[in-house]
Amino acid sequence: MSKLPVLTFTKSGVYCPAGDFYIDPWRSVDRALITHGHADHARSGMNRYLATETAAPVMRHRLGDIALDTTPYGEIHQIGDARVSFHPAGHVPGSAQIRVEVGGEVWVVSGDYKVVSDGVSEPFEPVKCHTFISECTFGLPVFNWDAPKAVAAEINAWWARNAADGRFSICGAYALGKAQRILASLDTNIGPILTHGAIENTNEVLRAQGITLPETIRVTPDVNPNDHPGAFILTVPSAMNSTWANKFRPSSTAFASGWMALRGVRRRRSADRGFVMSDHADWNGLNNAIKATEAERVFVTHGYTSVFRRWLETQGYDAGVVETEYGEEDDS
Repeated sequence: MSKLPVLTFTKSGVYCPAGDFYIDPWRSVDRALITHGHADHARSGMNRYLATETAAPVMRHRLGDIALDTTPYGEIHQIGDARVSFHPAGHVPGSAQIRVEVGGEVWVVSGDYKVVSDGVSEPFEPVKCHTFISECTFGLPVFNWDAPKAVAAEINAWWARNAADGRFSICGAYALGKAQRILASLDTNIGPILTHGAIENTNEVLRAQGITLPETIRVTPDVNPNDHPGAFILTVPSAMNSTWANKFRPSSTAFASGWMALRGVRRRRSADRGFVMSDHADWNGLNNAIKATEAERVFVTHGYTSVFRRWLETQGYDAGVVETEYGEEDDS
């Protein structure tokens, strides 16, 4: 085992003393290794960035002209006295778990992850380690996702009914990850698909990388709703009840999130439908992922941390909680 700790938890983020780098830091640092492009993990102000090849274009789109190096999955980088590699997390396109080895001791930082393939992101791959830092956004047994095909069937049935009744279908989803996952699941025979500009901007970045998405129409001031009867309108959540969305009438509204599993959240969203679709692991996914690492020690972060830590302790793990500033960008 190494003399220096492989990773430490600081006011700026998760830090590797042996390599003098941070993972997903939330304050400005010299060198940042980034798990994925969501704004709570990939922040501006770092001197140097390292991320996967697939995550890089979205990061440049969001952060501008940054000093960004890229890596394919699985390639080992020697950074100081640390050996580092990135491995698929299944969360959004380009998302990664970061493996850090120092003196034979291995830690893995999961970032955000899900274990069920969504047809858009690179599928999750478990990485064996001594210590695993795991998110637990949905770390309660009540969170148990249906199969992606079943959720897709629900969304398409809702859209088809609305189209037959002469209504638009307006669905709120976050611009990176969830939006593309919904797009990939839609039955384009039902009608046209219109998108909010923030979503279409991300679509263009991903299409340029070779990620296949169905044909979409960007909503601009010139778009006439009457030209697209029965359309599926995919928008960012902030525009759900705005003048942008109000021109599509009559309509039925929906929101796609893991939080839709809770009735109180569905009511607060004030949508007609809530589809339980998350880019994070559910209760069983978290437990299965942790078991597959064969880790003896687990740190949990952002989510039901205290409950999930106690559960892990009953399962024989040495478990702890890490306080972070993650979890606000993708609405899960």
